[in-house]
Amino acid sequence: MPAKIMRLNEMQEILLRNRWPRKRILNNELLSYIEGIIKNVRERGDQALIELTEKFDGVKLNADRLRVNPKEIMEAYGMVSEKQISALETAKKRIYDVERNLLSKMNFEYTDELGVKVCWRPKPIESIGCYVPGGRFPYPSTLMMAVIPAKVAGVSRVIVCTPPSKNGGVHPLTLVAADICGVNEVYRVGGAQAIAAMAYGTESIKPVKKIVGPGNQYVMAAKLLVSRDVPIDHPAGPSEIMVLADETANPYHVALDLASQMEHGPGSIAILVTASSRLAECVYENIKCLVKDARLNGDILLLTADDMNEAIKFINNFAPEHLEIIAEDAHRLSMEVYSAGLILIGGSSPAPISDYCLGTNHVIPTGGYGHVYQPLSVLNFIKFTVIAECPQEALRKLSESAITMAESEGLVNHALAIGERVKG
Repeated sequence: MPAKIMRLNEMQEILLRNRWPRKRILNNELLSYIEGIIKNVRERGDQALIELTEKFDGVKLNADRLRVNPKEIMEAYGMVSEKQISALETAKKRIYDVERNLLSKMNFEYTDELGVKVCWRPKPIESIGCYVPGGRFPYPSTLMMAVIPAKVAGVSRVIVCTPPSKNGGVHPLTLVAADICGVNEVYRVGGAQAIAAMAYGTESIKPVKKIVGPGNQYVMAAKLLVSRDVPIDHPAGPSEIMVLADETANPYHVALDLASQMEHGPGSIAILVTASSRLAECVYENIKCLVKDARLNGDILLLTADDMNEAIKFINNFAPEHLEIIAEDAHRLSMEVYSAGLILIGGSSPAPISDYCLGTNHVIPTGGYGHVYQPLSVLNFIKFTVIAECPQEALRKLSESAITMAESEGLVNHALAIGERVKG
């Protein structure tokens, strides 16, 4: 059966024990296996990429074909429709506008009563590697979610690695999205080997300063392993949706939203939490009808809570990737949620629209990591330079305290560097 109605108090312990921080997502056996792939790429470069691509993707490449050439990208435009290109342009503008407005608020400047001035100035990271998953269908939206914030931040070199299709190419829609977003380099390399190549470099792929993007458990393991040397964004694995709803919610729409996230593949999570047994039963009946038309990758859980307080407590412990709140007092309820990647309020804000055209980002922490990480944004592609200026009179007034602290720490020259400037 594709859906199960259960009591929240009977299921929450089982569900939470499989979430971070109570469970470490990756086991030692997997990490050891991925460590071997990374070592292979570090030691053998392009040749390792060629062999691993043939092994895992069934595609024979040579070093000259690792990078997608400009001709392939231009030819890709002839393989997609004008409607698809228009959709990509719409999504790009929406994401760009949100990220640009966020960045505009990052300049900080403060001058105190002594005239000491402190400024925080955002500066772009020099180079970024974006991983874009492959599969049965292309994911141009994921490329856009990773690349556009980097470009808004001012990153000068943005590269993309994505697995090749069986014919050795990259899907034309992905290539068109890369061109529209201004990607500098595209490589037909996937899996853990792509993460290793972006982190440490090969003959064909120069290393980057940071790696972002979602992927399966192998990609996630590789990202965590290379993060000892190269920063990453956050762990982002199989898709998750949780819907918090009351009797005002449309059960058919709720069923569609839950089913939509189960399309992403094995490991996806879809859960309804409600204090209404009636709503749970109606959603259950709608899901049964939907399954006649589409195959779901796993079961959908419909959890009934005693009240909304119990539901909110569970949500905060679970930290879902997407949280839809479809309830009469949705705004108030949203203020009580402190652990969720993306909160979508109201019946006209389904998770699928956020995957494409709201302007929000769909590269969001999963597995419980929403407790400590936020969705990908321009903030992932900048660091702050702090600028300070201290007038002479301010230095004089602050010197006694500073010198006392320096001498307490045994740093004599620190004290002298301050004291000699205010003598007399």
